[in-house]
Amino acid sequence: EVTKPETINYRTLKPEMDGLFCEKIFGPSKDWECHCGKYKRVRHRGIVCERCGVEVTESRVRRHRMGFIKLAAPVSHVWYLKGIPSYVAILLDMPLRDVEQIVYFNCYVVLDAGDHKDLKYKQLLTEDEWLEIEDEIYAEDSEIENEPVVGIGAEALKQLLEDLQLNAVAEQLREEIAGSKGQKRAKLIKRLRVIDNFIATNAR
Repeated sequence: EVTKPETINYRTLKPEMDGLFCEKIFGPSKDWECHCGKYKRVRHRGIVCERCGVEVTESRVRRHRMGFIKLAAPVSHVWYLKGIPSYVAILLDMPLRDVEQIVYFNCYVVLDAGDHKDLKYKQLLTEDEWLEIEDEIYAEDSEIENEPVVGIGAEALKQLLEDLQLNAVAEQLREEIAGSKGQKRAKLIKRLRVIDNFIATNAR
């Protein structure tokens, strides 16, 4: 986990520990050398320095090792949102433009329709539409007991993804694939492939 905004120490010119270039997280900046210099040379390959916590390996591992930053609120990663294909749109079985409307705070999405007869799960609502529905819910003569729940932004997408029962969806898709043809079948197979990968890697 990256916990500091610092990059390189201006005096030593070495990456700051726990910073954006941290050697403990991403690997050593020099081949076969730990941060503190206790271990140098290839004969110490694979050793994790007990003093600085850096693994003695090649510096090229920094190109593919990844760290993470704990954020105050969820955000949507552009790779999964706007990549081709968009994995978020495929998983949620929604058009990409609808997913973008939610992420960019242009529309609310229904997370739970409650007792409202005119709403359905994953339906998009503009702000004006939602304000009208709120007036209806809180009116004195309202018969709605279970209020609808809506969300907006990446937090709403996170909730939609958490609601997915991957194994059940995969089973349903297999049944649908068996009885479909052409473009619809290809679309279902693409979605099943993504879901199967999530199940296989136990990803969340």
